Amino acid sequence: MNATAEILKHKIESFTPELLQTLARMVEKLEMQNRFSVPQFQMDEVLYRIQFHNENPKTKLDFYENISELEKNFA
Repeated sequence: MNATAEILKHKIESFTPELLQTLARMVEKLEMQNRFSVPQFQMDEVLYRIQFHNENPKTKLDFYENISELEKNFA
């Protein structure tokens, strides 16, 4: 991962100012898309279920298999 980041860093450092601006806009759009891909009410529901399960550990989290995918999307 560090090697990939270093390669990208060296390539980005050689970009023209115009190309840097274009890349920055593209990355910003990607970040916004990732942030808004899950509706807030669903995030609230997941948080509520996790809190409830923490308070009542004998309950089953019916979405447990999907939580690792959720963590990847919002890490």
